[in-house]
Amino acid sequence: MKELLLHRVDDGVSWITLNRPDTLNAITAEMREELIGLLDAASADPDIRVVVLTGAGRGFCSGADLRGSSGGGAERVPGDVARVIRRGVQRLVAAVLDCEKPVLAAVNGAAAGVGLSLALACDLVLAADTATFVAAFVRRGLVPDGGAAYLLPRLIGPQRAKELLLLGEALPAADAERLGLVNRVLPAAELEKAARDWALRLATGPTRSMALTKQLVNASLESDRAAAFTAEATAQEINMTTADAQEGVRAFVERRPPRFGGR
Repeated sequence: MKELLLHRVDDGVSWITLNRPDTLNAITAEMREELIGLLDAASADPDIRVVVLTGAGRGFCSGADLRGSSGGGAERVPGDVARVIRRGVQRLVAAVLDCEKPVLAAVNGAAAGVGLSLALACDLVLAADTATFVAAFVRRGLVPDGGAAYLLPRLIGPQRAKELLLLGEALPAADAERLGLVNRVLPAAELEKAARDWALRLATGPTRSMALTKQLVNASLESDRAAAFTAEATAQEINMTTADAQEGVRAFVERRPPRFGGR
């Protein structure tokens, strides 16, 4: 049976590839649960220092697999849809946001619907010049889910977010970079190498410091200044107990490059 996700760990990097190229990697419930499990496992495994998420074939992720979701059968009970979303795509996007390791998206093709949310939830986004980003919900008569209406305004502001969400037009990679949705756009042939270079750089960094930094940045837009400053001071207090922080200070005093162990 074909694996829906391809997974390997090399040099502290957890490589996860969505593997349904015939559907542009539309996410099934089984894929979603496996992906959540891999992200949770990465958080708990000190030997994993970074996660890279990409897609097989021409697409990154075309969204949730909607086949059979509209259908006949049992009568729909009020609250069913909200319950499915909370337990489904929202859990997936939250797993990316809450992962204690940096998550890097290598967007090799179309990122649409929940695939868009999945990419934007990642901490860093590299995109092939052939990639596109599509908030496709309105095309199907749906409202955004998977956190799209939460993530987009925080990245590009409410007016641009509404343009993407209300018109549903495909955004080329170059325009996504200009708006700030992605960090870098590269020729498609160079995407994998660039992802590897960034991943290995992250994998040799102070992993716990990065986890705390990620938490601070993710919470910053929902905090007032006093709360943000308190969180920052608390995070630094926690971080100074780590071996990497102590190594970083020693390396500075000894005028040498630090050797971080991810602890």
